[in-house]
Amino acid sequence: MTIDTAKLDNSVRVRFPPSPTGDPHIGLVRSALFNYAFARHYGGKLVLRIEDTDAARNTEASYRAILDTLRWAGIEWDEGPEVGGEYGPYRQSERGEIYADLAAQLRESGKAYPCYCTAAELDAARERAKAEKRAPGYEGTCRNLTAEQIAAYEAEGRTHVLRFRMPENRTIAWDDVVRGEISFESANVPDYVLVRADGSPLYTLVNPVDDALMGITHVLRGEDLLSSTPRQIPLHETLVELGVSKQVPQFGHLPFVLGEGNKKLSKRDPEASFSYYPRTGYLPEGLINYLALLGWSLGNDEEIFGIDEMVAAFDGTRISANPARFDPKKCEAVNGVHLRKLETEDLAKRILPFLDREGLLLGGAEGHLANDEEWRTLVAAVPLIRERMTVLSEAIGMLGFLYTGDGSDARHAFQLNEDDAAKVLTADAWPVLAAATAALDSLAEDAWTTSAIDEALRTALIEGLGLKPKNAFTPVRVAVTGRRVSPPLFESIELLGRERTLARLRAADAKARAAA
Repeated sequence: MTIDTAKLDNSVRVRFPPSPTGDPHIGLVRSALFNYAFARHYGGKLVLRIEDTDAARNTEASYRAILDTLRWAGIEWDEGPEVGGEYGPYRQSERGEIYADLAAQLRESGKAYPCYCTAAELDAARERAKAEKRAPGYEGTCRNLTAEQIAAYEAEGRTHVLRFRMPENRTIAWDDVVRGEISFESANVPDYVLVRADGSPLYTLVNPVDDALMGITHVLRGEDLLSSTPRQIPLHETLVELGVSKQVPQFGHLPFVLGEGNKKLSKRDPEASFSYYPRTGYLPEGLINYLALLGWSLGNDEEIFGIDEMVAAFDGTRISANPARFDPKKCEAVNGVHLRKLETEDLAKRILPFLDREGLLLGGAEGHLANDEEWRTLVAAVPLIRERMTVLSEAIGMLGFLYTGDGSDARHAFQLNEDDAAKVLTADAWPVLAAATAALDSLAEDAWTTSAIDEALRTALIEGLGLKPKNAFTPVRVAVTGRRVSPPLFESIELLGRERTLARLRAADAKARAAA
């Protein structure tokens, strides 16, 4: 890669042009991130352009999901939908007149021509190429039609597409930002269609035209689009000749993101759907950090960093050409590091929507998700679970026992995990639960502290019954939290409170006695 960083400044203009045809893909967001970081590094502009010319597949829900995804990730665009800019509109479905005008200019200049070949004729040409062991591609049948031939086809009632006239006997080369020098012979790049027979423009026209009109200086996109670049460069050169643009953008092709089995990550892969990550409780900071590692490095073997650090270092010189493998476990681990860096109240605020989603909160005044008591409990509980968490949704299982009722209130009723209860709350458990209940019942409300609870239970169960800690505390843990795995037990009991703790111990004691 030979990008000259010394010549780049705030004139850098890059674009992110997604199609609204489904849930945003994790690789799509990685591409947006790299473009964002590149633009911000040089003080340039990121243009968001919606490529929605495929009316049959586009949906408004997908369009909204794209905007919401970028905003959630902190990827702000400088021009585009809901922001504006001098090169709008930024939805291709609203730019039809622009494409029609450029298509007419290309035809008038001789750089594009009408092709009247029928589907049957094109199929026959492909079969000939196959039989003769030639590369498939348009043979140029209509490349040099005379006015008389065109008139004859029109008289027959034939419709035509518009094809771009590729240059002959030329090497098409570019210095790729990621991969260095790449070249194709024009003989291997056949003339291609710009406009369908019904007059609707194709990606092959609208994408380069928009890049030209919007002054895009660098096109950073996926490796899967590399094969289209030798077609687009001559069209960009033509647009410069016609005075539509001032320059051919510099191209860079980002590496594939691979999934399970080192296959290209597809929309069918569960980890490919971006919506999974906010829904599961990944942090924007954590996910963006991990996506940055898919084909780029900060240097010095540093893998944990924030977006500002990425922007400061992202000059385009360290993008790898090698495929990057998406590792869900590493993604979760990176997220966990960022999660544990959060201040207690910040982490608590981020956990609240997940507790609310499960219906665990009574809620507070003026639309607050939690009332004062629920909030104080959460702030006190967060330090107990911080080191055990990697995603926010894990807090539901860890803290749910604090937000479930033992009476007729609006919260979910407290429930034991069936498997844990069946294994732990057996006939052998009732003496333990009875002793624990008696020990804690002896503590007054004003003595209900972690240290007092610790001392009371150890005295009753370990010294009094001669039990090992695991056998002593596991029945108590299941009784009060509902699970064998929970936050630290004594702290949990303090937070749960005297009344609810004793009620749960008595209920579990009765269950164990019934099993005897």
